[in-house]
Parts: sequence; C-alpha cells; structure tokens
Amino acid sequence: MEHPKDIGDRSTLASIIALREAGYGVLLPFGENTRYDLVIDANGRLSRVQCKTGRLERGAVVFRTASSYYHHPPNTGARHYRGQVDYFAVYCRGTSAVYLIPIRDLPPNYSACLRVDAPRNNQRRRVRFAADYEIGRVAIGGPRAPSGA
Repeated sequence: MEHPKDIGDRSTLASIIALREAGYGVLLPFGENTRYDLVIDANGRLSRVQCKTGRLERGAVVFRTASSYYHHPPNTGARHYRGQVDYFAVYCRGTSAVYLIPIRDLPPNYSACLRVDAPRNNQRRRVRFAADYEIGRVAIGGPRAPSGA
C-alpha cells in the first residue's frame, strides 16, 4: 500500500508540471506549516493553491476540500480552507488531468466533485464539469520497487 504522503507528493508534482505548462509561475513556500502548498503567479497576481488528490468515482473526480486535524491536539476534526487558499489544484490519476478550481466555485462542504461523464439525467445546472477546470494532462506511473541503489 502506498503511503499517503507519497500520494500527496505525486499530486503536488503533477500540479506543478501542469501549472508551469499552462504558463503560471509557481512559488513554493518554505516549511510545512502553511495551509497552502504553492503560490501561483498569473501576470503579477499571486494566489495561494492547495493541492489535492482526486479519485475517479462513478463518472466524477471526487476530492476533499478540508483537511483532517484529528492528529493535532486538541482534536479539532476537519478544517476547511475558506479564507486561507484561493484555488485547489486537483490531480486525478484516473483521468491523468490536473484541475484548477477557485475556492469560490465550491460549496462549504468537506468534499467536492467534478463531473467527467455527463449526468444520466442530463442535468447541467449546479453541475461542475471537469473539462471547465482542466489545465493540463500529466501521466505519472505507479509506485516502483526500490532499485537498491
């Protein structure tokens, strides 16, 4: 089983590659105690970005919009990112795509989804389509056995 930190690192790396290819400048904060993983520069405007891993489930990319703080005393549960980030960059290995979603486009829930497949009932209102947020494709292979080197 792959370690969650490795999964998150892969999503961050894929997001950086896609953002650079899309023309954004990418800045990395020093240390681990920020609520955002990177900062993007779009024509001199800086925006905070939280990287997330999406999973393809039933025709949609599903991702968390809150972080777990159960392991931090006091056990405060999940914390959302409102007011602390401007965008989520979501990498989904199932689609090989990176999506850049403004936090204002998401409900204040603890998870969100982007539709990859059209809804069966053809509903379009209040549906976030993945194609509207896709900024690039990055194919990253799975975990590899250590070479011993």
